Amino acid sequence: MLSRVADSLYWMSRYLERAEHTARLLDLNAHWLLDQKPESITRRWDRVVQSLGLDGAVAAPADPLSISRRLTFDAAEPGSIVACINAARRNAREVREQISSEMWEQLNRLYLRVQHTDAEAAWEGQVHDFFKAIKEGSHLFQGITDATMSHDEGWQFIQLGRSIERVSATVNLLEAHFRDYGEAQESPLLADDYLEWVGLLKSCTAFEAYCRVYTVNVQPRHVAEFLLLDPAFPHSVRFGVNMMRSALDAIAEATETTRRGGAYRLAGRLASELSYDQIDEILPRGLMAYLAGVREQCRQIHAEIHNTCIAYPIEAAL
Repeated sequence: MLSRVADSLYWMSRYLERAEHTARLLDLNAHWLLDQKPESITRRWDRVVQSLGLDGAVAAPADPLSISRRLTFDAAEPGSIVACINAARRNAREVREQISSEMWEQLNRLYLRVQHTDAEAAWEGQVHDFFKAIKEGSHLFQGITDATMSHDEGWQFIQLGRSIERVSATVNLLEAHFRDYGEAQESPLLADDYLEWVGLLKSCTAFEAYCRVYTVNVQPRHVAEFLLLDPAFPHSVRFGVNMMRSALDAIAEATETTRRGGAYRLAGRLASELSYDQIDEILPRGLMAYLAGVREQCRQIHAEIHNTCIAYPIEAAL
């Protein structure tokens, strides 16, 4: 596969996953504005900004409405929903011949929905419907991709991009919520704190799945364990890293290359750590340091993928 094709498929998937994640966070937190005290609202939206990696990017006025509108409709903001969908479509157009007609039509439909939405009218009306359309449009694209595209090397790059983006998003969410709590101790939670942890689970579409494992007893320690180490939940860090590793293995097999490259070693090492680590061992060592280590390893995996599959020297191809 040409490096430009791999690059476009990889980033198309990452940008679309990022748009869906941002829409989910904004929709959830906008809905909860009515149920919380002013100080809780400020703390919640600070965490939204932190979890999206925009601490220094969102300038005043930094009230929830301004933040939401900027992260939704401001095409000049790289992390906004509009900018991400524009970038996903631009990458898809570069590899139009590599994806199915159904994939292109769905992504183009989502792009047109965003372009033809009036920001003022949407915000004064039912902005929830807009966020819902973004989330459902992204999910539909994923389903169409799995159903209509050959599960070959190109499909694996799509899975790889989605997995890395999803792992990074979950790590950022955990960091934003646990930064002020230190070690997650099991103790009764106040009403506002309980809503904070439920909000974290819902931000990862994890509340129902969490309850099936731990019941409705929401405790920070259990939340950290579930979102970090659960092997079966699609938004957990461990699940995403396992998907990364599977995609890299499939790409190596398809290209008849060895698995000695940096990306394969890093993904395998990280998958092994997450498979054998226990939350009772992680918390005493420091959850924030552990999350920082996972994020750094994901950054290194991304860099190695770029060096190995996209920006490799011509001598390597020959």
